[in-house]
Amino acid sequence: MLLSNLLVVVILGLVAGAIVYVRRNRLWREAAEALWKRRPIAVTVIGLYFVVAILDSISWVGGIDPEKTQDIVALSKPRSVIDRIFSPETTRERSYSAPFASEEFYGGAPLAHPGSHWLGTDKLGRDVLYLAFKGVKVALLVGGLTSLIVIPLALLFGVSAGYFGGRLDDFVFFVMSTLASIPGILLLIALITALGKGTLQVCVALGVTSWVSFSRLARAETLKLREADYVQAARALGVSDFRIIMRHILPNLSHLMVITFALLFTAMVLSETILAYLGIGVDGSWGQMIDQARDELSRDPIIWWNLFGASAALFILVLSVNLAGDAVRDILDPRTLRERE
Repeated sequence: MLLSNLLVVVILGLVAGAIVYVRRNRLWREAAEALWKRRPIAVTVIGLYFVVAILDSISWVGGIDPEKTQDIVALSKPRSVIDRIFSPETTRERSYSAPFASEEFYGGAPLAHPGSHWLGTDKLGRDVLYLAFKGVKVALLVGGLTSLIVIPLALLFGVSAGYFGGRLDDFVFFVMSTLASIPGILLLIALITALGKGTLQVCVALGVTSWVSFSRLARAETLKLREADYVQAARALGVSDFRIIMRHILPNLSHLMVITFALLFTAMVLSETILAYLGIGVDGSWGQMIDQARDELSRDPIIWWNLFGASAALFILVLSVNLAGDAVRDILDPRTLRERE
């Protein structure tokens, strides 16, 4: 509980720092304004998802009336803001119920809370809308944390290989070729089996198997940038290689980092969904909801709302990030901008 709350403080501090930096830097401020003009709905949706994830990460103990629940464990268990809004301990039903229903799906017994479940309940009586909201934090954590693992790792190998060349380039290219030749899903399953099942383990496994493509791009761009006149001038003046990389190479790769983060985020969320469907994903994710709902489609009548809740939440997030990423690419990539003009 304390670690989660501290992490929220750190994330909010980083977001505040990023906002201040963007407002002070003319280039990034203009890019942010252009992004808002092009994709206001997508940016708003992403912001709402972020707010939900933050609310689901702030938790504390208490706030449950002992007379309204028989779950003794819940009385001493930390509950997030989302938990307190939906109150799953006191609004849980006995089994399935359709959206806005007033009676159980099987048997027709009256519900304890008729009409209050907007997306119905699952076989354990849990509110599907509540489960969809709980999956937001998992999706953003997997997508964001994995991207933060992939991008530095790819830059470390790609920039080093492209700038220094020689045997280091040969070694990095051999490692990239070896990883690229292994089927990604098999490597993921092997790594998760070795590391164990958990959020951090899944993020590490996804990061290890996803850095190759961006590393190749960073290597190619570095090969071009190291021959630029300003880099040659810096070498002639005796500037160290480390300083050249930090002052001239990495800043010219910043637009690729932003674009890659947006596209990689979507890919990682979808990858985790596939892993959860295979039974090795993160608990509480949308993929796990989809996996649990697949057998319900064969029932008569069909129980569709569990699958719809997770799929709709996943689709809206992926679509919004893709639209925002496409706009970021147009804004930050001068070649694409010239083609559109």
